[in-house]
Amino acid sequence: MVLLLQAGNAFSWFGYGLILPFEIIYLHQFRGFSTATAGLVLGAILGAGTVVTLPSGALLDRFRAKPILIAGVLASAVGYGGLAFVTRPWQAFAWAVVGGAGVGVTRTANQTLLITLITPEQRVASFALGRAAQNLGLGLGAAVAGFVLSAAQDLRSFQALYLFDAITYLALAVVVLAVVPNPRAAAANPDTAREGFRAVARDRRFVVLATVNLILLIVGYALFANILAPFVKTHAHVGPGAIGVMFVVNTFFVAVAQVPVSRLFKRIRRARTFAAASGLFAVALLGVLPVTLIHSEVGATTLLCGVATVFAIGECVHSVVLGPLVADLAPPHLLGRYVSVFSLMVTGGFAIGPAIGGAVLAFSPDAVWWGGALVAGVIGVGFLLVGDRILDKSLAATEPTASPDDPMPEAA
Repeated sequence: MVLLLQAGNAFSWFGYGLILPFEIIYLHQFRGFSTATAGLVLGAILGAGTVVTLPSGALLDRFRAKPILIAGVLASAVGYGGLAFVTRPWQAFAWAVVGGAGVGVTRTANQTLLITLITPEQRVASFALGRAAQNLGLGLGAAVAGFVLSAAQDLRSFQALYLFDAITYLALAVVVLAVVPNPRAAAANPDTAREGFRAVARDRRFVVLATVNLILLIVGYALFANILAPFVKTHAHVGPGAIGVMFVVNTFFVAVAQVPVSRLFKRIRRARTFAAASGLFAVALLGVLPVTLIHSEVGATTLLCGVATVFAIGECVHSVVLGPLVADLAPPHLLGRYVSVFSLMVTGGFAIGPAIGGAVLAFSPDAVWWGGALVAGVIGVGFLLVGDRILDKSLAATEPTASPDDPMPEAA
């Protein structure tokens, strides 16, 4: 059952990969929107997803996750399918809000449902498989879309990509409806149920870890995903093709290495694993700096591919802790709220990172990379010094156990 759910998720990520690199091109060149308006439409998707994240977490603590997930997936299908036929900006904003809200609900409900379907011992393997499937789906989707648009870059081709993206969401809804069980939410303590998010805010370990993870997302993922491309385009001797190759290499290595890396680090203390991820991000960030000194495009591209590979391994190591972390910290009756807060912090990292990175890039291009490496290094050292008390010993008593009445099927 869990494997089928992961397969459905991978297919929906494939659909999203079809449109992800080309959304602004579609809205600007084929719908006549200004680039500013096109950017605002994409911002509306992110904004709607952000707005619904916390309320969806509260709903997941009161109601079963399966129908909420199906509702989110259907909203995503309707929103992205509608974007295929927009002719005016107000229509694009309307469908963007629907699709973005669906994505926000889907992300939170999907993770909550997955956690309730697996045992604590299965979490590392399950989240590793899910992350590998996500990256593989995104990479394949972007590659297929590139070939499609190379053959025929016209309005109908873009509409077909958006409609197929909607179909992948519908396929996920069918999988969830047909084969995924519907475990009931854990019974809540009346006192903590009334407190809701205040109970989450009082969990100092969770707040500290979520905040530290937010910072690591900014200096790790966001700088690589959003700032590296404009930096090398301006300051290095490489063309757009090299940038594309770099991201393909990153996506490929995450998809291939995620499961083996998770097995390797599964028995290592979580604090040391988090420190290793921080160290890998720091090394990758520092590795960007020499690219400006290389005057050969082949040499610069090779270095960037090496940087992308180190980033990919860092992402794999990071996810060993990141995936199961929320499930281990959350009381069962507050799982939805914990997941929603963590999802909001992840979204915040990807929203804040480009803004901070862009500002630093304008002030001092090199400072983005050595400054980010310094921050990641400090986080890594901090986990080596005090992390055991946060991530290992104290979590041993908080790992949830399966109730005899709750369905907890095996992952295969």
